[in-house]
Amino acid sequence: MNDESKSCSVASDGEPTATHSTVPVWIFALTLALLFLGGIYFDQYSGWFDANVYGPYVSANEVELYQPKSGAAALLAQGRGLYEKNCGICHQPDGMGKPGLFPPLAGSEWVNAKGINRLAQIPLEGLTGTIEVKGQQMTFPAGMVAIGAVLSDNDLAAVLSYIRGSWGNKAEPVDADDLKAIRAKIGAHPQPVSPDQLMKLPE
Repeated sequence: MNDESKSCSVASDGEPTATHSTVPVWIFALTLALLFLGGIYFDQYSGWFDANVYGPYVSANEVELYQPKSGAAALLAQGRGLYEKNCGICHQPDGMGKPGLFPPLAGSEWVNAKGINRLAQIPLEGLTGTIEVKGQQMTFPAGMVAIGAVLSDNDLAAVLSYIRGSWGNKAEPVDADDLKAIRAKIGAHPQPVSPDQLMKLPE
C-alpha cells in the first residue's frame, strides 16, 4: 500500500464531527399554531371560565354546600341548607337573630341545653309569649309557627344538629329517632307553647 492510499484510508475512517445546522422555520410555526389551538380548545371545553359551572350558585360557599359529603359533614350540610331556607330569614344566617324580634340562636341556653326535649317542642309546636334568651326578653310579633312540623324527622334532626353545632354552640347532634318519639307525644294537632310551659318539661 502506497502512502497516498494510506492517508485516504485514515481520513475515511476518522471520528465523525458535530456541525451546526439551522432548525426549519416551519417547526416553530407548527409549534406556535398547536399551542394557540390548544389554548382555544381548553378555553372552550375545560369549563374553567364557563358560567354554566357556577351559574346556579351565588357564591363559593354555596358551591361548597352542594358538594357530596358523608357522615357528620353530610348531616351538617343538609342542616345548613334547610336552616337557611326555613329559619335564616328570622334568626339570620349567622344565628344572631334580630334584637327585640327574633331570639338569637348563637349562644342560646335553649339551643345548648343538654337534652333536646324543650328545644324540639319549639319548631314542632310553635312558640307564643315572651322568651328570655341570654338575659334578654324577646317576643315574637305574631308568635313562631310550627315550622318543623312539616319537616321529616331526619330533616328536622339535621337542622337542629346544625344549630347546636354552629356559631360557637357546642351541643350534641340530634337523633331523628328522638324527634320521632317527641313528635308522637305531641300528636297530630300541635298547639303553640309558651316558654313557661316549656320550662315545666324535662330536658
